[in-house]
Amino acid sequence: MTPVHQLWFLDLLDIFLVAVLFYRLLILVKGTRSAQMYVGLLVIVLVGIAAREFDLIAVKWIVDSLKTVWLIAFVILFQPELRHALAQFGRTRYFRSLLRGDSFGVLGEIVRATESLAQRRHGALIVLERNVGLRNFVETGTPIDAKVTAELLVTLFSPGSPLHDGAVIIHEDTVVAASCILPLSSNPRTSISLGTRHRAALGLSEESDAAVIAVSEQNGSISVGFRGTLKQRLDEGELRSELSRIFRTRPQEEAPVASEPVGEPREKAAG
Repeated sequence: MTPVHQLWFLDLLDIFLVAVLFYRLLILVKGTRSAQMYVGLLVIVLVGIAAREFDLIAVKWIVDSLKTVWLIAFVILFQPELRHALAQFGRTRYFRSLLRGDSFGVLGEIVRATESLAQRRHGALIVLERNVGLRNFVETGTPIDAKVTAELLVTLFSPGSPLHDGAVIIHEDTVVAASCILPLSSNPRTSISLGTRHRAALGLSEESDAAVIAVSEQNGSISVGFRGTLKQRLDEGELRSELSRIFRTRPQEEAPVASEPVGEPREKAAG
């Protein structure tokens, strides 16, 4: 590659990176009060460029005087957006392995919520997304976009909640949506004793690598569907161990979907 060609490539790369940066900033401030401040800063930048182009001495002096405080002003004005952007960047898949320990705090909230729901005999379906995206199922429900807490999950599945029917889908540490519709199991060897809620837990586990927790409102039993199998009647310790095992397992280490009958008729797990 000649120096001229290399120079053109670097120029294009520079333009591309600046364009991406401005695009991300626009997305972050869209629909917020910061959008007006962002537009104001752009106006100041454009005025500065025009002042240099047309040699407007007074305006150029004012803009040059503001340069020393621009960086500090930018950080102060856009502090929430910058914090959100850094958090989003840290949650990308390239950095998940460095932050894997955080998932166990989320699992603790989920286990606590499941135990509370089981004691109250409130039916529940909690989907924990892993590597396979669940966007198609998320779109069938109501967007939530809130941090996972035991209190939030218990509230969503309370009988008086308008979102208690259907499943809650969790992505990392965020409740993405509630009242989502899941596919029922297509396995002809599924036990006839399983109710709709447990069949839905099995159905999604057959189509994705998600872990699905089902709580029966008939008897408060806890089950976990994963890779086409359903482990039933788990206590709090067993649930915690099962979820920890699932989220420690790498995709290449996972066992294939079992071919034996699932959901043995030890109980009627009706939703």
